[in-house]
Amino acid sequence: MGSVSVMTAGMSGPHVLCVGGEDHHLRIPFLLELRGRGVRITAAGTGDGAPFARAGINYHGYQFDRFISPGGDRVSGRELEEMLGELKPDIVQSFDTKPNIMVPRAARRFPAIRVVRTINGMGWVYSSRSPVALALRPVQAGLHFMAGRSSDVTVFQNRRDQAFFERYRLVGQGGSVLVPGSGVDVEGFDRALASGHTEGQLRAAMDLGNAEVVITVTRLTRQKGIPALLKAAALVHRERPGVRFLLVGPRESEGPLAVSQREIERHAPYVIATGSRDDVPALLRMADVFAFPTEYREGVPRVLLEAALAGLPVISTDMPGCDDVIRDGWSGRLVPARSPRQMAKAIIGALTSRADARAMATRAAEHVRAEFGLSLTVSRYHEVYRAVMNPLPASRIEATRLATALRT
Repeated sequence: MGSVSVMTAGMSGPHVLCVGGEDHHLRIPFLLELRGRGVRITAAGTGDGAPFARAGINYHGYQFDRFISPGGDRVSGRELEEMLGELKPDIVQSFDTKPNIMVPRAARRFPAIRVVRTINGMGWVYSSRSPVALALRPVQAGLHFMAGRSSDVTVFQNRRDQAFFERYRLVGQGGSVLVPGSGVDVEGFDRALASGHTEGQLRAAMDLGNAEVVITVTRLTRQKGIPALLKAAALVHRERPGVRFLLVGPRESEGPLAVSQREIERHAPYVIATGSRDDVPALLRMADVFAFPTEYREGVPRVLLEAALAGLPVISTDMPGCDDVIRDGWSGRLVPARSPRQMAKAIIGALTSRADARAMATRAAEHVRAEFGLSLTVSRYHEVYRAVMNPLPASRIEATRLATALRT
């Protein structure tokens, strides 16, 4: 897919190759913050390299199919191996399910390269109840076991994923570290909230009038719980017919897991699918409630962090990662996945009991600002990189397990 080269100077820290997938551009603020700490950054992903060029980050494209594709995975593995041989980074950092399996394997030929993998959610295989997903679980567990053996440390974004990997001995010799989420640029998000189209302009453009608005921002797939949210929307509509639901995110690109346009149109006019938007902060500012119906094993969903920063009352399913952000009854509401009635009840409660909902939203925002800020997240990763570049004597590794590197 080609590469984008940018001249860098004055970088005295380690060279980190950060490998992700098609949405890797969302990590650009994280990479820039790392670079500000003296780390030399190169990125590799499967999406457009233009955002990285604009940010002045060296970028290398490679290909993989995020759906089942054994042949394509072999090609991806070879490309990653060639990339490591060419770039020779000090550390290769992987994100996303397939890179987390392929990168440690590709790095086996290069013992001098330290491998850090971040489990940012456990993906479709551990989320779906389909026969195919159930059959693939032991296969993927075996691949994670082998990847763990080739990794210097495994980073987890939420407590439940970390506990799962440790229970089934999938972590490997390097041990594990908990670094909550990928970090959110609080100051940048605050600036975005203060700019862009006004609430009145957005409501006029979307013909919302004075309607109460429930918004979700996610890929419009079954694993993200969109069918359950549509059922919940129908239940809310019976009781509060003036409420409008905005579904913000891609659908056409989601392959066989996407909900159909016909399913969405059955719920017109009280459900509006907007597609992907570049004004999400303004849309969040306009809305009354954020609903997150995911059935997917998330890492820590960025959109939950942004919804909290926007001051929105949050209704989420109680999936891993979501409960690291929201505490039920204190900073939002958590409902079981695949439970439209409970989702609808929680939405109606937030719209009805506005003072209670605002109080919970305030607590959620305070929690996100304290624990998930980008600067703190980058500090934690910087310490992880420092630790793997300066490993402790073997007799002390088990005692520390790198946890002392993550002072908060």
